[in-house]
Amino acid sequence: MKPFQYGLLAAAFLFHATFAYADPYVIDADHSTVSFKIRHMLSYVRGSFNAVEGKFDYDPAKPETWGCEALIQAESIDTNLAPRDNHLRSADFLDIAQYPTLSFKSTKLTDVTPTSAKVEGVLLLHGVEKPVILDLEMHGVVKDPWGGVRSSFSATTTINRKDFGLAWNKAVETGELLVGDEVKIEIEIEGIRQA
Repeated sequence: MKPFQYGLLAAAFLFHATFAYADPYVIDADHSTVSFKIRHMLSYVRGSFNAVEGKFDYDPAKPETWGCEALIQAESIDTNLAPRDNHLRSADFLDIAQYPTLSFKSTKLTDVTPTSAKVEGVLLLHGVEKPVILDLEMHGVVKDPWGGVRSSFSATTTINRKDFGLAWNKAVETGELLVGDEVKIEIEIEGIRQA
């Protein structure tokens, strides 16, 4: 693709050009997950957010029209250990009383293939907005047994929690820090077409 052609495609994605529309989908929360992994001393702890909602526009033939946005309830964090979850909800970490939600909104699409793409967007976490890039895998479009149309995706990214003001930590006896800085995020999204 020539540079000027790519620039037009990116601009159309960003501003949702009125002459081309993708199919609108609503995220099926019962079949979608947002999970994460972070180092705890020498091992890793996994967790997820159990309250996710949002929507996306998708038509495999019109990548210039794709877009997505999602909202996560911070209180829904779940690492399978109640005391740890309560600590993560506290002012030491997510501070859900002050920042009850996380959100993501796409701004740009790059590196499109029939099965993958990179989605640039803005992540709002702990009251801080930062650009992030999701590595996206598209799994296609299918009709379900009840006559609905569904599409699904996987996405991954890695963020530094300190970039979002999540700096709490403690040193252990060996001098290592209790909690790592990098958070690896894995997303599985299934959507139901609304048109």
